[in-house]
Order: sequence, then structure tokens, then C-alpha cells
Amino acid sequence: MAIHPAPQARPADPPPAADGPWRDPSLSPEERVADLASRMTLEEKAAQLYGIWVGADAEGDGVAPHQNDMVDPVDFEDLTTRGLGQLTRPFGSAPVDPGVGAVSLATAQARIVAAGRFGIPALAHEECLAGFTAWGATAYPVPLAWGAAWDPGLVTEMARRIGDDMRSVGVHQGLAPVLDVVRDLRWGRVEETIGEDPYLVATIGTAYVRGLESAGIVATLKHFAGYSASAGARNLSPVRAGAREMADVILPPFEMAVREGGARSVMHSYAEIDGVPAAADPSLLTGLLRDTWGFTGTVVADYFGIGFLETLHKVAGSRGDAARLALTAGVDVELPTVRSYGDELVAAVRDGRVAEELLDRALHRVLLQKCALGLLDRDLSLLPVALDGVEPSHARGTVDLDPPRNRALARLLAERSCVLLANPGGVLPLSGTGRIAVVGPRADDPLAMLGCYSFPSHVGVQHPASPMGIEVLTLLESLREEFPGAGVDHARGCEVDGADTSGIAAAAATAAAADVCVAVLGDRAGLFGRGTSGEGCDAADLALPGRQGELLDALLATGTPVVLVLLTGRTYALGGRAARLAGCVQAFFPGEEGGPALAGVLSGRVNPSGRLPLGVPEGPGGQPWTYLQPPLGRANGVSNLDPSPLYPFGHGLSYTSFAWEPGPDVPAELSTDGERDLEITVRNTGDRDGAEVVQLYAHDPVAQTTRPEVRLIAYARVPLAAGEARRVGFRFHADLVSFTGTAGRRIVEPGDLELRFATSSDAADVKHTVRLRLTGPERTVDHGRRMVCVTSVGPPLVQE
Repeated sequence: MAIHPAPQARPADPPPAADGPWRDPSLSPEERVADLASRMTLEEKAAQLYGIWVGADAEGDGVAPHQNDMVDPVDFEDLTTRGLGQLTRPFGSAPVDPGVGAVSLATAQARIVAAGRFGIPALAHEECLAGFTAWGATAYPVPLAWGAAWDPGLVTEMARRIGDDMRSVGVHQGLAPVLDVVRDLRWGRVEETIGEDPYLVATIGTAYVRGLESAGIVATLKHFAGYSASAGARNLSPVRAGAREMADVILPPFEMAVREGGARSVMHSYAEIDGVPAAADPSLLTGLLRDTWGFTGTVVADYFGIGFLETLHKVAGSRGDAARLALTAGVDVELPTVRSYGDELVAAVRDGRVAEELLDRALHRVLLQKCALGLLDRDLSLLPVALDGVEPSHARGTVDLDPPRNRALARLLAERSCVLLANPGGVLPLSGTGRIAVVGPRADDPLAMLGCYSFPSHVGVQHPASPMGIEVLTLLESLREEFPGAGVDHARGCEVDGADTSGIAAAAATAAAADVCVAVLGDRAGLFGRGTSGEGCDAADLALPGRQGELLDALLATGTPVVLVLLTGRTYALGGRAARLAGCVQAFFPGEEGGPALAGVLSGRVNPSGRLPLGVPEGPGGQPWTYLQPPLGRANGVSNLDPSPLYPFGHGLSYTSFAWEPGPDVPAELSTDGERDLEITVRNTGDRDGAEVVQLYAHDPVAQTTRPEVRLIAYARVPLAAGEARRVGFRFHADLVSFTGTAGRRIVEPGDLELRFATSSDAADVKHTVRLRLTGPERTVDHGRRMVCVTSVGPPLVQE
């Protein structure tokens, strides 16, 4: 939003406005909303169903393609006389001091309250994919790193901190988490996802929702649904997923976040599935989401998504027609700014082209949410918590959105998300002596740590004269701090992308003169082709971007041991080079504390415990592929192509060792509606403290539809001191192995079943197998089924 005046005076309390029972908190929300809605004109009703993005530029360059086509000039003063539903990204559109931004937002809200007949503030929303997307706010690791940490509790705490910061400056709604399950690694938005497995995505994503909602922020699930299954991994490309892929892979994370997490908003995706755009699909947004799952919150449009029904999907002939389709489907709020839900909608209702009942239905949901947020209350204060006791004219520099406790949490999550892929020669951890060559285009760039929705990468790059707003140490700087006794030399070698190879020879010479070389390669996060990873930055194949592969070959040819550190938003093919590496560490845009976290892993100060949330391919053309493959999707004799990953989903090494001991035997038979307690004991058999990730997979030998060879149904992160052991319990319920059968219903099928305790999805990493036979009738299950396997990590066992 562009309304950022220099703070002058404290925003005034709301002026007297149209009053009535709707202001009475002793009445039920339903009664209050019904009374308020009955007093509104058609224009005032419609005004609650759209946002305004005053910062969106109708003439100059914007954030997204088609943005300029979709943004009409807005007269803020005139439009707000009707009231206003939402304010779009008041902090995330330009570098603004948080204190000044809080005053500016409060001032804008005061103007909205004063202008409208009912004095109702707008609901302010912001992006919060990897932290509050505001200048000076903590940049946490991206969601793919959350998946790599396998630690829902830590993600909940992070989300609560993000929510507290947003709420403190007057924001009500956060556009996160992304619950898309990766289907093709070439898709640019892989960095925004949690991984390739629906159970991991569901549990980590639901943990984030709980944290954000506990802070009073409305969590918004993205992108509902199918977006990540786009054809050819192209952004906004049509989706041709079948009904079973949708039901068993794409939809469960959203279902869990609604049912278990209590998310209060859902954002429709840009996808068109089998020819039907999500924004115009009542079976998805109403039939499934509301009638089946029981969702009662608001459905908001992905930015310009309603307009795209007319301009891109070509299923609407006009703006009013797009409004009709979206309202009928169940889209309650048009974002980021008004186009179809304003005068065009009002005219369509008056002409009889859109039923007023549809507008009233959306209005009811929007007002209920505003009521829950306190925005309909008489005693509402427009002053955010962060400005308590602050004179607005002196607000600059008073709001700290990156305090030490946030940075400490960002560091811990970054450390737990680093994955040690390989350490064949035991070169890691580094000794920290002699000469270390730190080479590569990601070694000395702070943006190498940040994803495309971090403020510096998303907005800051458009304002190069502005400071970054947060301190981000590069890996080169961090290694120099970590190893003060070593000689650390640096050479860039090449750019992230581009064809220039002129620096490779000098980089190889630097490596040849060193005792060990740390090659720091990877992605540059960006938007719509301005990066190698991020929204609209899809990859043609999975080779390392640009000439980085040639640089790595030159470094390996020197004979100096090479430790590869990857800072990426997806995984890249390493086959042919992996065997020559002295070690390999994978980090997924680990945030502002990523440099020290990685330096700690390389030095051994941090024992790596991350596990892959998606596999690392062997060759650049081996995708699309995830581990959730039936037999014909895996390596076999009917094709010469082997899609097997180099490192599988769930893989990750440690500097210590672990031994697994099976628990007591359990009865072999279990009814199709039964549950069983399983147990395994894990012991740290090394001399370093560490953490193991116990993964439980289901294998269904014979089923009425083809099934993945294995699929994750539970996991537990187990911290263990050197020599320590703990029991890990899993309460398995038969619902956890349900799937969509031949009749299109979700079923639990009787028959043989294997439950495999493993360190990854690869059969070679299975530590113990429990064989069960499900007995009794085939059961049909629904949205009330058990979705989570309850796990418990016991206290340290007393050694006998």
C-alpha cells in the first residue's frame, strides 16, 4: 500500500457511526452479522468483498505479470465511503520502517472508519511464507527447510512468533502456509512447498497453521488445489491430475489443516483441473471444502484470480460474468484489488445476472470473520499494540521485528534443516586448519540464504538504494568467523546463471592451492524469470543452473577434496559428480541465520539432523518423479530409463551413529477399524549428541487400485545424547492406510500390510518391519477418519 505519510498525530478513535444491535457483543455473531447486513446498501455489501492494493502501480513495473492489465486506478477517498473489505500488503509493497508502517496503517484505517457509514475497519493481510514479509522482519528458512527439519513443534513456535509480530503492527491475516505437494521438481515454486509427501506436508503445514492462529492471525491455506501438479511444471499450466491423485496426494494436507489446524481462510489456486478453473469450481470450493469438510471461514482469491477467469482461462465473457462464476463457486473475497466485485458486481446483481443471495452468502462469511477479529466492536482501538506509549511522530525505529529471540529461533530451525547428503571420506566436519578455498556464486551473497517471498528478495531487489533491513551473514563470512585459525580464500568462479566461464580457471587455481575446497552452489530466488527458483522461475531440466556444473567439474579435477554446499529452492541432479565429492550438504534457503548454521554443520559445532523432504535426482531428465510411485513408475525391465533418485526422500546422515531395536511383538491380525501400539528403541551409539528421525512407511502388497510401493504414515524426531537410548511409540490406526478404491470412495481394505520402520523411503534403509493382516469387511471412511498417527518419544532409558 502506498499510503505511508510521515506520522503526524495519533490516529483518532472511530467517529460515531450507524449503530444497532450489530455493535452488541452480548449477541451471537450470527445475530450481529444478520443485523448489520440488513442495514447495508448493495454497494456497501459489495465493498466488504474486495481489497485495495493502493501500492499496485497501474503504469509502471509491478510484481507480477498481468498486474498492470488487472489494476484500475482507485480513488481511495471515494471508494472507502462504501466501506472496505481488505487492505492488501500495507507493509509488503515497499521498504518502510515498521514503526512508520504501523502508524501509516492505523492512519489508513482511521480514514476508512471515518469515510464509511458503519465505521468498520478493513482487514489487513500480508504474506508470511518464510516470516512476515516486511522490511526489517525476521527472514526464517523457507517451507522446504521446515520439511527438512521434520519438527512440527519448532514450526509451530516459528509461526506463533511470525503471527505475534504481524498482529503487533495491525495485520489480521497471513497468506500462508503453502500446502501444495511437489509433483515435479522443475516447478519454480518448489521452494515454497514443504515436500513431496502429503503426510509430511500435512503435519508440518498444520503445525504452522496452529502457530499462526494461536497469535490471532487468520491463516490462509494456499493454493487450493492442484497448483503444483501443472503440466510440464510450468507456472499456471493446466492440471491433468486424476481423481485419485487429487484425493490421495493433493487434498489431504488441506483437509488436515482445516480439520486439525483450524485454518480460517483458504485461497483458491490459479489451476484449471481437467478444464475447470479452481476459482469457478463449486464442487471444490463449496461441495468439498464446506459441505464435506465443514469449513466455515472465508475463501479468498489468489491475486487477480477472478479476473483471470476472463483474461486467461476464457471461461467468463466479462468482469460481471467472472464475478458470477467466482461467487457461485464460493470465492468470498477478491484480492488484491477491486476489479470484478465492485461496480461490475453491483450492476450484475441489479440486472439479475447475479443472484443477490450469492453476494449475501459471501458477505455473511466476511462479516463473521471481522466480528471474530473484533472489528465490529464499539470499543475498537485502531492503535496497534506496537504503538502503545509511542508518539506517532517519533515512531521510526521503535518497532523491532527482528529481535534476538527471533534470530535464535531462525538459527535453530536453519541448523535442524541442513541435510548431510554424503560424507564418504570423513572429511566432514572440517578441521578448521590450513587453507580453505570457498568457491562459488553463492558463497558471498546474502541473498543466497533467502527465498523468493522473503522481503529482500521479493520487494527489496526493486529498491536497490534501500538497505536490506536485516543482517544476513554469507557463508564466506560465517566460515571466517567459524575458523579464525584457518586461511580462507574466496573465488566466485561463475554467476548463478548465464554463460560466462571466464572465472572458472581462477577459481580452480584457488581450490588447487587449498587443503580443502568448499564449493557453494545453488539458486537465486526471484519472481517470473528473474531468478532460477521461485514463482514463475520454472526449470527446463534439473541440471545445476548456468555454468555451475562446469565450475564443479573444474574444482573436482584439481584433486583437492571438494565439499559441496547447495543453497537451493529445489534439488538438482548430482549423478556423475556425487561419487567424487568429499562431502555434500544440502540447505534449502535457510534464512537470515543460514550462514552461521551451515558453518556450524561444516565445523561439527552442529550435528546435522535434517532429512530430505524430496529426493535428489540422479540425472537431470529423471523427472517428473517422486517416491510415491506404483511398481510401473519405478525402475523395471519394461523401460531403459531408471528414475530412481540418487538420494531418496527421508535421507540424511549424521556425525554420530544410531542403532534401532524393535519393540515387543504385536498380534498379527487387526480389524479394518482397529488400532495398534507399535514401538521401537533408538540408541545413539556414537560419541556425539545428535538426533535421529524415525520414519514409518506403509507397504500394501496387493490392493484393488495400484498403490505406491511405500508411503509415509508417521515420523518422530528423536534427540539423543551420546550413548543415550529412547523408546518411540506409534499408535497406528487402520484409517492411516485408507485410499481411494475402484468405486471412487475412500476405503480401508482387508488384506496383508507391512509397516516399515526406516531411515528413508528406500527399501535398503528399512530397519524393522511389522507385518499385519487387516481383517473384517472393507470399510468406507470419510473426512472423520483418523488422519494423524500419534507418536511419543519417551525419556532417556536407564542403562542396565
